[in-house]
Amino acid sequence: VEAKDFAGVDAIIHMAELSNDPAGQLAPHITYEINHKGSVHLAELARKAGVKRFLYMSSCSVYGVADQDFVTEQSPVNPQTAYAVCKSYVERDVKPLATKDFSPTFMRNATAYGASPRMRFDIVLNNLAGLAWTTKEIKMTSDGTPWRPLVHGLDIARALIAVLDAPKEAIHNEVFNVGDGAHNYRVREVAEIVGAAFPGCKVSFGDSSTDNRSYRVNFDKIRKHLPGFKCEWDAKRGA
Repeated sequence: VEAKDFAGVDAIIHMAELSNDPAGQLAPHITYEINHKGSVHLAELARKAGVKRFLYMSSCSVYGVADQDFVTEQSPVNPQTAYAVCKSYVERDVKPLATKDFSPTFMRNATAYGASPRMRFDIVLNNLAGLAWTTKEIKMTSDGTPWRPLVHGLDIARALIAVLDAPKEAIHNEVFNVGDGAHNYRVREVAEIVGAAFPGCKVSFGDSSTDNRSYRVNFDKIRKHLPGFKCEWDAKRGA
């Protein structure tokens, strides 16, 4: 890719990275090359080409293990995986590229879910729904107590449209948590919601997990800056 490839483009939505924690952990050095260095390079080319808006798909996973009840965009990040570390590095390194003519915006999406033509079953609600359908059983090895915020793919799309439609001063070099405060769930709640949506599905839990990631997220900022945005899906509707 070269800067000339973006000639005449007003906005770029960048989400082309290795897309989850397990894939990122297989070869962390490759993850850093693609997700961190590749993304920063793309932003540099976009700026050079005169692209006005650069929307980067970050993630609430940058919060990792939160040390406060509800994290905001101003909270310290504490990423636990190569995937999440790279998200935080891209935010750090693309922010200084902002100019009066180049506006990056960083979308920290909650954990996504929802149907798609190329279905992903590696994310929590979709994964549990796949188990419920194929095995009629959700047998969790953890106790399900960690918190996760969820957001439907269609609501992420609405957030992106809202950023593209917003005045520059509302989105210039801003970080937004993308989701809804009412959609912070314990993992066991998600399992129970999905289990109830599939007749005959059994749901069970184990002991506490070695995965210590847990965070509840505050989404007030996106509603303040983008008053037309709201989430239309919750876990019950999406299960």
